[in-house]
Amino acid sequence: MSILENTISPGSAAYHANRDGMLGLIDRMRALEERTRTASAAAKDRFHKRGQLLPRERVALVLDPGAPFIELSTLAGYMFDVPDVSKSVPGGGVIGGIGFVSGIRCMVSASDSGIDAGALQPYGLDKTIRVQELALENKLPYVQLVESAGANLLRYRVEDFVRGGNIFRNLARLSAAGLPVVTVTHGSSTAGGAYQTGLSDYIVMVRGRTRAFLAGPPLLKAATGEIATEEELGGAEMHTQVSGLGDYLAEDDRDALRIAREIMAALEWERPGKPAREFKPPHYDQDELLGIMPIDHKRSVDMKQVIARIVDDSDFTEMAPNYGPATVCGHARVEGQAIGIITNNGPLDPAGANKATHFIQACCQTRTPILYLNNTTGYMVGRAYEEAGMIKHGSKMIQAVTSATVPQITIYCGASFGAGNYGMCGRGFHPRFCFSWPNAKTAVMGGEQAAETMAIVTEAAAARRGKPVEKDKLEAMKAQIIGVFDGQMDVFSTSARVLDDGVIDPRDTRAVLSEVLAICREGDARTPQRMQFSVARP
Repeated sequence: MSILENTISPGSAAYHANRDGMLGLIDRMRALEERTRTASAAAKDRFHKRGQLLPRERVALVLDPGAPFIELSTLAGYMFDVPDVSKSVPGGGVIGGIGFVSGIRCMVSASDSGIDAGALQPYGLDKTIRVQELALENKLPYVQLVESAGANLLRYRVEDFVRGGNIFRNLARLSAAGLPVVTVTHGSSTAGGAYQTGLSDYIVMVRGRTRAFLAGPPLLKAATGEIATEEELGGAEMHTQVSGLGDYLAEDDRDALRIAREIMAALEWERPGKPAREFKPPHYDQDELLGIMPIDHKRSVDMKQVIARIVDDSDFTEMAPNYGPATVCGHARVEGQAIGIITNNGPLDPAGANKATHFIQACCQTRTPILYLNNTTGYMVGRAYEEAGMIKHGSKMIQAVTSATVPQITIYCGASFGAGNYGMCGRGFHPRFCFSWPNAKTAVMGGEQAAETMAIVTEAAAARRGKPVEKDKLEAMKAQIIGVFDGQMDVFSTSARVLDDGVIDPRDTRAVLSEVLAICREGDARTPQRMQFSVARP
């Protein structure tokens, strides 16, 4: 056993400053999530008056009570709907997450129709595609609760229309992979969105509320002159009795969710169990994670203190601790589940990159998932490091990350700058799951470094032309560059762009890791049989 020793001082001024800063960021995150819930719940009277449940009420009823639920990308689209900090409503118009329905772990996606009638908000498309990809990669059945006005035509962009085809393609891929797609169409599912219903394996419709048609009455009249009511054109009774699109006719939202749960309960699908291996909790309080990470990414931190608070018994077997010591690699367990961990106590140097490459290959050999705790300003630069083969060893590490055959999970804990983001399995390298802590920052480099780089380039260019540099303009340029970089590197910007799967409270890290490791293990062990039917309706 290699029990990590505690080296932090909870009574120190630095610890309290870190803790206060982290709690402030967590409060900001929770306030934004609550703003989304409040905005959706504001439609409660309208929904209940017409006998409907609010979107989050639907999600709560379809999920098993008391079972874990990991909600994903709650900050998606923040500041992209309206550029007002006090009015922006994040979430992308979609509620998505991994939970249990009738004992089966599955992906649940629901239109947040309490906001703009469920029209996709900015980055709602990216969020939907991401949750579908997670379902495919982890072999999860897909339950979707649909009520959407579709695309917001006032914000129409042709690229969203073209990329939106990925949603329908992914539904077909899920079904083809033997992953059941169960859909409750609570309300509108129109135009291209009608295929969100049509490309499902099991379809539940609600009497008097479901509407599914390629062209609604106004467009139908404009295009062909034909006049038809919504119910005649695409109501639940027509589709379950005439067209055959709907499989089940429900009396109301509650009844529809009951049917969806019964469909899931009837599936011949493995119900996950707990790992048989016993485990001990960490020696140290997870609450102390709040005070370990400095809000200022320029300050150093011992990431082993983070590891000590998230792994079983604080037991961490470090590999080659004296070689490339700024790169920390080692084995541990999280609730009995084996995991390899790579993290940073400084920039990545040639020895550290070489060690990480070796460790990744060793984990793949033993089928051990890898956790990357990102906290690096990047790969080392300078003549000595270039001569030592920084590019070569860094490239090998990036190649090892790309070629890894085991699940890779990334958590942005601090800085993730430059190519260090790539070497530490950043979002672009398709980790199985990718989460951020509220203090995390991601960028090609720091704003000050970017500004100084451009100032040097500008001065050199002016010197070549034999012209003086206007200092006022140079300082204005530097200030603008710093503003651009600093405005895009924090999690409220990166998570808004769906560059992670969500922001998590550091104290929840162990619980989240336990769940996603179980999801990865179950998914990799599952070989779904191809369904014995076609989604094409007779």
